[in-house]
Amino acid sequence: MLHSGRPFPLGATVRDGGVNFAVVSEHATAVDLCLFDAAGNEQRLPLTAHTEGVWHVFVSGVSAGQIYGYRVHGPYEPHRGQRFNHHKLLLDPYAREIVGRFDWRDAHFSYQVGHPDGERSFDSRNNAGAALKARVAAPLPATASAHRPHVPVADTVLYELHVKGFTQRLAEVPESLRGTYAGLAHPAAIAHLTALGVTTLSLLPVHYAIAERHLGEHGLTNYWGYNTIGFFCPDPRLSSTPADPTATRAEFRTMVDRLHEAGLEVVLDAVYNHTAEGDGRGPTIAFRGLDNALYYRLVPDDRARYENWTGCGNTVNVPHPRVTQLVLDSLRYWAAEMGVDGFRFDLGVTLGRTGLAFDPHGAFFVALQQDPTLAHAKLIAEPWDLGPDGYQLGRFPGRFMEWNDRFRDSVRRFWLQRDVGRGELVRRIAGSSDGFHHGRRLPCASVNYLTSHDGFTLTDLVSYDHKHNEANGEANQDGHPGNFSTNCGVEGPTDDQAVSALRARLRRALLVTLLTAQGTPMLLAGDEIGHTQRGNNNAYCQDNDISWLDWPRADRELLEFVRRLLRLRRTHPHFRVNRWLSEHANADGHKEIEWLRPDGAMMTVDDWHDQSRHSLAVMGGDEHLRMMALFNAEPAALEFTLPAGRWRIELDSAAPDRETGRVVEARHTVESQSVVLFSIVV
Repeated sequence: MLHSGRPFPLGATVRDGGVNFAVVSEHATAVDLCLFDAAGNEQRLPLTAHTEGVWHVFVSGVSAGQIYGYRVHGPYEPHRGQRFNHHKLLLDPYAREIVGRFDWRDAHFSYQVGHPDGERSFDSRNNAGAALKARVAAPLPATASAHRPHVPVADTVLYELHVKGFTQRLAEVPESLRGTYAGLAHPAAIAHLTALGVTTLSLLPVHYAIAERHLGEHGLTNYWGYNTIGFFCPDPRLSSTPADPTATRAEFRTMVDRLHEAGLEVVLDAVYNHTAEGDGRGPTIAFRGLDNALYYRLVPDDRARYENWTGCGNTVNVPHPRVTQLVLDSLRYWAAEMGVDGFRFDLGVTLGRTGLAFDPHGAFFVALQQDPTLAHAKLIAEPWDLGPDGYQLGRFPGRFMEWNDRFRDSVRRFWLQRDVGRGELVRRIAGSSDGFHHGRRLPCASVNYLTSHDGFTLTDLVSYDHKHNEANGEANQDGHPGNFSTNCGVEGPTDDQAVSALRARLRRALLVTLLTAQGTPMLLAGDEIGHTQRGNNNAYCQDNDISWLDWPRADRELLEFVRRLLRLRRTHPHFRVNRWLSEHANADGHKEIEWLRPDGAMMTVDDWHDQSRHSLAVMGGDEHLRMMALFNAEPAALEFTLPAGRWRIELDSAAPDRETGRVVEARHTVESQSVVLFSIVV
């Protein structure tokens, strides 16, 4: 039996002995709900009720497990921005469970592939047999919110990882669970994370995604997952039970609960800037067929074309109220029902574009910050996209943190290229005040990182002068050419002990710089064990041992060094100060931070502008606990004159096992390309 139902909530909702279906399409002339039985037979139910652009119906007698999709009627006029084609079965954008497997078939396109008229042609084949379909999901029990860690931002250490790559080669995890949500929740995986000392996992995309057609033609896949089509559904490729969407949801939830019990937060990398439907030559899977002009940003003077500010073919029309609602509903679902603790917004500038311009007070940001369900969520932006004025580092609102590529590049250049001076290094390790010291923003808004999924690993950063992406099938033309890396004299693997020792020293110096700087540090999973991608700096399509962490050959000495560094960060409050430190003396003559030359004198204006010198000392802390770091990126050892007092060596990156605990006064020699950390002996 059919009733008009309700326009809210959107999606399929089990209630009152049936299911309420609601879907948005402002420009459709008619919408059919399509129900499928176990044999794949289709029953079409015309939706006659629509309220403010929402088509809705209540169907009694159906329940969780019902498979369904939509067919939407309207004009097929690409030049006017609409591409309705009721012959194509459409996926519900709010689907919690998705069944089927997407294979690249010409029947999935609204136009006739290969036709002389291209996108203006019309394809009338029924693709239902091969289309992705939604399945009505039963409500999940309440999340175990009592275990949420709620790590203060000043104590946060981010750890970016891929769910599959992290455990695929981890022998302590049962083979059946490797590379899955359950694998990440396994005690062996959690033991590594807790012993390492990170607080917050930043997971590469886990929303339901599909691989681009050209990758399949080369025998590759979209390993990273930045090609979303289901914003409410965990990706089955990361599940130990991929054929069962209900079990996959439960597995994801259990993973989050186990990580929470271990004190670890979970942040999702969320891709709301584009969808897997691509440009006008792409398939019709969901949004394009529901209401192309509503869901996508179209070129104003040629509405057959898509604004491509993402580099992925299309740009989601987030300023539209219904699309803002979609994104917020998705965020609330993952936070409230799936238990996650925050989000990293891929190409975050796209979400803040109202017209062409980026607006930090745009409707989406205002709604996000006012939402009570998301009030405690960590929010992280990738502060750029490919649109006009697409670089917006430091301009995001409120409690947003932002990936700081200036930190990445400047620290790399200081240590590996020596083509930036001390002033640039200091700006970065002091919280990047030139980008973030305005309004009420604080140093922890800067997410400091050396490496991420996109680019070289830390080991490759000191092992390759050039990218080596031949395995991607694009003749090494993909990936960014500017890496600010060094091969230390040999490109790639080497048996030369001197080269290997130099690479190890540089890795340690880079890590000390990262993990003692003001701001929120982020480690790339695998950097702590010396993982290499063999020089591939764009491994998005490498679902193999190029990307999977190489646990069998883990560098245990490097791992212990990173653990020690993170223990130091936790132990010494100076490394976790989330306020702008003053260089001016207070009434007692105390300065929160001081910058010194190697001879012990205060840095002068001329010293800051001297691009030929790459050494300095920084001293900070309160009257009771002073910390000092000596940086020497010069090619030779250098003697430093120390401030008055007795100084205990906490860590020497050149000799991490030799110097710890020794007390020195007056002078100390710092080996080339290394950092020494001291604490004052009271």
